[in-house]
Amino acid sequence: MDIVNSKHPISSPAYLTECKSTLDREGVLVLPNFLTDKAIAQVKAEGQQKISDAYFCVSKHNVYLTPTDENYPLDHPRNLEVTSSKGLIGDDQINTGSPLKQLYHDQAFQAFVRHVVGERELHPYADPISSVNLHFAKTGQELGWHFDNSSFAITLLIDKPESGGVFEYLKDLRDADKGDMNFDAVGDLLSGKTQPETLQMELGTLVLFRGKNSIHRVTPTEGNRTRMLAVLAYNSKPDVLLSESARMTFYGRLS
Repeated sequence: MDIVNSKHPISSPAYLTECKSTLDREGVLVLPNFLTDKAIAQVKAEGQQKISDAYFCVSKHNVYLTPTDENYPLDHPRNLEVTSSKGLIGDDQINTGSPLKQLYHDQAFQAFVRHVVGERELHPYADPISSVNLHFAKTGQELGWHFDNSSFAITLLIDKPESGGVFEYLKDLRDADKGDMNFDAVGDLLSGKTQPETLQMELGTLVLFRGKNSIHRVTPTEGNRTRMLAVLAYNSKPDVLLSESARMTFYGRLS
């Protein structure tokens, strides 16, 4: 696939083993210059052209992305709200010939992702808007602290802001499968007692991140340049729909 930089031999068994080992050990895999400069420039140009079509919203949520639990006070780490603000264009708004669509549907890339994250199958969302997205963060916009609902996330940095827009995280802060929400550690992070790790990313960097148990955020964008991030979302089972409430919240529409 000519849009992937040759320094990333995604069909090489040795490279697959190396990437899987890194993700298993660190909880995050950072692959700089994954896409070619030409491919990134094409995606960036399309994003700049279509940002006026993006749905921008501000939402309040707790870090667990769940409804308020009345068993705890509102200022408890279980319920304490943070802010996320961003713009999105959905899969159906991205050109069919976009490098993002080429990458997402490429069999070699899907095989690479399956091996690295340990999934037997990968499937797109059954709805028309949730599989491939472009996220925009203008001045002051941010992604608040949260744990993901999915076991892994794939992102590509398309454009950097002048400053800010830093990805911060703490690995394995909870164990969702065992029901351990680790309220004390979450509270220490939200109050500033604990300092997070940061990821430094340049244009074209692909990141695979296990965010189900690792809390993370993106700090507010600073300056006049909009941060642009592509998100490639797969499911381990077919025919999965993003919920109607989530689609209305993030896209302002159902289809």
